[in-house]
Amino acid sequence: MAKEETLFDKIISGDIPCYKVYEDEHVFSFLDIAPQSLGHTLVVPKESKAYVHELSDDAAAAIGRALPRICRAVMAASGSSAYNLLQNNGPEAGQSVFHVHFHIIPCFETKRLDFNWAPTNLTPDNAAVLVAKIDKFLSDEV
Repeated sequence: MAKEETLFDKIISGDIPCYKVYEDEHVFSFLDIAPQSLGHTLVVPKESKAYVHELSDDAAAAIGRALPRICRAVMAASGSSAYNLLQNNGPEAGQSVFHVHFHIIPCFETKRLDFNWAPTNLTPDNAAVLVAKIDKFLSDEV
């Protein structure tokens, strides 16, 4: 069964217009049409995957190379000296378009994102168990 085309697939293919700010072989970037602040920009891999952990190494590396460059350009163009880099994976995390995408959201003294952090405590025992489990999964990946 073929994956349904996402809004971002249609933007990348040119079926839906956008305000494109960057494109290379693997990455496409455009202004968000419902911005949180002036200069709010989306950066997406051309590889159509819903979650970061599904990306190929090449697509992930391309995003990693492009993000700093686009962040610098957005800061310069918007006049901001700070920004949030936001990326959600899954509906529980707030993802609404199921194509990997990063938000570059410029922050200004009068315009900041509001995060309601609710930190918990990490005990040494819990930390040791988690580190061991993560290490096992990473070892199995290689």
